[in-house]
Amino acid sequence: MPQTTKETPMMQQYLKIKKDYPDAFLFYRIGDFYEMFYDDAVKGAQLLELTLTARNKNAADPIPMCGVPHHAAQSYIDVLVDKGYKVAVCEQLEDPKDARGMVKRGIIKLVTPGTSLEDKPNQSHENNYLAAIVVKKQTYGFAYTDLSTGEVKVTKLQSWEQVQNELLNLRSKEVVVASDLPTERQQQLQKLGLLVSTEDPQQSFAEVQFVTQSVQDDTQKQAITYLISYLVETQKRSLAHLQIAQVYQNSKYLQMDHNVQSNLELFRSLRTGEKTGTLAWLLDATKTAMGSRLLKQWLQRPLLDVEQLKQRQSIVQIFLDNFFQRGNLQDNLTKVYDLERLAGRVSFGNVNGRDLIQLVTSLEQVPQIKATLLDLHEPLIDDLLSQMPECQDVVDLIEAAIVDDPPISITEGNLIRDGYNQQLDDYRDAMKNGKSWLVKLQADEQAATGIKNLKIGFNRVFGYYIEVTNANKDQVPLDRYQRKQTLTNAERYITPELKEKEHLILESEEKSTLLEHHLFTEVRQQVKTQIERIQKLAQILAQLDVLQGFAVVSEAQHYVRPQFTEQHEVQIVNGRHPVVEKVLGKQHYIPNDVQMRDQTDILLITGPNMSGKSTYMRQMALIVIMAQIGCFVPADEATLPIFDQIFTRIGAADDLIAGNSTFMVEMMEANDALQHATQNSLIIFDEIGRGTATYDGMALAQAIIEYLDKVVHAKTFFSTHYHELTALEADLTTVQNVHVDATEENGQLVFLHKVLAGPADKSYGIHVAKLASLPTKLLKRAQTILDKLEQKNTTTLPAQSVSEPQPTPTSEVDQLALFDAPSLDINQDLLEELKKANLLKMTPLEALNFLDKLQTELQA
Repeated sequence: MPQTTKETPMMQQYLKIKKDYPDAFLFYRIGDFYEMFYDDAVKGAQLLELTLTARNKNAADPIPMCGVPHHAAQSYIDVLVDKGYKVAVCEQLEDPKDARGMVKRGIIKLVTPGTSLEDKPNQSHENNYLAAIVVKKQTYGFAYTDLSTGEVKVTKLQSWEQVQNELLNLRSKEVVVASDLPTERQQQLQKLGLLVSTEDPQQSFAEVQFVTQSVQDDTQKQAITYLISYLVETQKRSLAHLQIAQVYQNSKYLQMDHNVQSNLELFRSLRTGEKTGTLAWLLDATKTAMGSRLLKQWLQRPLLDVEQLKQRQSIVQIFLDNFFQRGNLQDNLTKVYDLERLAGRVSFGNVNGRDLIQLVTSLEQVPQIKATLLDLHEPLIDDLLSQMPECQDVVDLIEAAIVDDPPISITEGNLIRDGYNQQLDDYRDAMKNGKSWLVKLQADEQAATGIKNLKIGFNRVFGYYIEVTNANKDQVPLDRYQRKQTLTNAERYITPELKEKEHLILESEEKSTLLEHHLFTEVRQQVKTQIERIQKLAQILAQLDVLQGFAVVSEAQHYVRPQFTEQHEVQIVNGRHPVVEKVLGKQHYIPNDVQMRDQTDILLITGPNMSGKSTYMRQMALIVIMAQIGCFVPADEATLPIFDQIFTRIGAADDLIAGNSTFMVEMMEANDALQHATQNSLIIFDEIGRGTATYDGMALAQAIIEYLDKVVHAKTFFSTHYHELTALEADLTTVQNVHVDATEENGQLVFLHKVLAGPADKSYGIHVAKLASLPTKLLKRAQTILDKLEQKNTTTLPAQSVSEPQPTPTSEVDQLALFDAPSLDINQDLLEELKKANLLKMTPLEALNFLDKLQTELQA
């Protein structure tokens, strides 16, 4: 009885391997294809738009099957990983020709969203973080790494909310947890869009010992253990580039949760979701990928250390004052490739010759960078340069071994320079002389046989041969020539001499290629021993890159160096919103002051919609962030305290997935600020209370202001349309009224975008509605209702229906008639004139003049 498909040795091997990777797509190598079976095939065909077939279609239970060519597999793997799936790549571990029985196969790598190393053009400036969480006595160990660069960081968090916020801030795609983490917690992580992978370390790895050598806390060590163990088990290759873990504490940095970063558009535009139009976009004048990534890390964690900030500012000032040296530095940095990721590829063993040439090109810039910056004779710069290794020995090694323009492949030769290895030179000499002998042999045979078009050729199947056309084959000396292949128009022959030389040449070529690959791996291994130095160099170059970028932006946008004060006060003269100014242009942006003395905690901001209240508040927050990463700021003068946290409540977002309405989200974000802000924090509240009934909202807004005044004492920007709240300035000593000015010209609202002292005189809501082109009749009705409300100091008018007339005052009936047709506000004389006009008898010019006359009279 024949075996069914499922019982074949190959399928048994497949199922055994798949059992160890149940949560991954298994790419199983068969010949020139990677195949998927069973559920992987069904789901993979759908996700990758492949044709779903079956193995043994005639069986009672055919196995679903689909596949992709091995040479194109990476693009399919990328698609699955980008969608949040894992892919286990199962390779043939021996040549099928040499195999006895089933070809040995095994997993060579597991690609996951958090460990993907493929360089994509739009992601070279972004980190891809894999995180790990452990729970111990109501605290959370939290570690993360970017596998491509080798950086590892670890901290301890006090609440689950902090854990989720950290994951969102890092934009992690995958998180490693213990298998016993409660299902509810795992589901919460999945709702954040994370792939949750479980890990239970069973052994101690050397990489864990190295990475944790500076970590003292047991919870943090455990988090790193989970993280590194997962990497070792999934990557199945060297992780020598992993760096010693850096312990960090969020309390040492200016804290902003993911909502704040989103509301302030630090990294993603709220409108487009892209980088363009964000603070990161504005400040990124870096020349290297590693500099761009470091800038984002600084923006995520602005500093609290004044001395460290002053050092950054001083280096920015040095670059501002030395234009030519800065230009030379930029020229050199432009030629520096991504050293962090090059070091990672060296460690993984997947660099090619071109990668090593990029490494040489990068390292060759170091002496020139040092010479340029040492010329400045600045102690701060000299201190950085003293820590910068040159790695000249790495340059000398690669230049001696690798040709200037190597091929991408490292297995087909032409990689190693002549003179680097004597044995390789001998092989090449044999090949060269052998080929010269072939040229001479062709000429000799043409002379001996008289066949002028006789030629010697080569192909991989038949080796070397002598080819003679059919017209000349009668002249072939059959006593020396042996027929090898017959073609349509020619015959191919071999001779004993040619056979002997063929063996020598092909043996030399084969041995030469194998030796080149061996020599290349030796060079790669020697470079691998210098990874730590290369990474240190990359860190310093990235810092210089970010700081020179600050100088470039500060010079171009006329930013000023901010001063830090220990006083609880803010003084900004002619401050600007950096991104809005960049988009509009400096000549169109209206700058504004911020003056908050020590005793002023709350700016109560009134003014019409669209006048610039939100821009004014965001402007303050962005100036603080820029100051606390060491950049200069958009103002004529700026004196600031060091802020420890920023809280924002901006916009009208909801969280319906979690069951929270817009107003609930508003209250939750307000509560977060009220519960956690200190007197050193910055709070931005935009229109608190607008999501509920008028009196409810006003009552909550007033109570929040009073709480901020009596309890919190943080610097707060509070915008509102509740004009009644402006009276609080008289009762609360920390509250100051300001307003964004607007005026009316010929019945039209004109925004002045200037912040002035005192409250706004009115809200101009109907004027803004007019700018939005609401129907004229509707606007007139709204104005009437507003007038009555202001006269009666009430919030509603008697209920009324347009379709069914109700007993209402005459004026109300007249007002409601505004919505009827025909409209009563159109000039009846003009209507009559239009009706009587005979447009068919008018010339085009007369029709235009008539239309112009009507328009002029209507506008009068």
